[in-house]
Amino acid sequence: MSGSREIKNLLYDQVARIGKAVSSPKRLELLEILCQGEKSVEQLALDSHISLKLASAHLKELKSARLVVTRREGKNIYYRLVDSHVATLWVELRSLAEERLLELQSAMQALVSRPDELAPITGSELLAQAKRGDIVVIDVRPASEFMQAHLPYARSMPVTELRKRMNEIPRDKSVVAYCRGPFCLMAKEAVELLSKEGVCARRIELGVAEWHAQGLPLVREF
Repeated sequence: MSGSREIKNLLYDQVARIGKAVSSPKRLELLEILCQGEKSVEQLALDSHISLKLASAHLKELKSARLVVTRREGKNIYYRLVDSHVATLWVELRSLAEERLLELQSAMQALVSRPDELAPITGSELLAQAKRGDIVVIDVRPASEFMQAHLPYARSMPVTELRKRMNEIPRDKSVVAYCRGPFCLMAKEAVELLSKEGVCARRIELGVAEWHAQGLPLVREF
């Protein structure tokens, strides 16, 4: 085998490391969670509903492919994405799958329980309406994720606190909820709860990763 062929094989081998790292459904879920910001190993295990041991193993694979980095604080280890390109990789990969795979399209459609559940609005339109005060945008992710990055004009209202904070929701305006992205069910749960309380509520499928991928601004508290 010629030297040039060996070099070419090596090039493809290195790119394939990324493909191998994202070939696991659970590692993809971990990447989606990390798109929300830095998290401890324990929190990642909890959010992805797997054991700490399995979460550590998956994160090791992602780190080996240089998709995530770590920092230690005392006995705790925290993970974050290397940079925004990794978040864009997740968004583009998911978007391609949704475009090409009928099974995924069907599964996505099954998430919509009623025709008016999704707000028919673009990101720029959402920004304009929220700025004018025509709508109320709520971020129903955990408050720690909101603090790391959120949509402009959004209010932090975690879905776990929503029932107790219902009095903070204005009844004279439409409410638009968002969470981690199209695969996340927190916004759907929030809309169902708000609708039962008589609030005009819808959700958008955009999360902070999708928002950033479209070139729209984010607010970063840290």
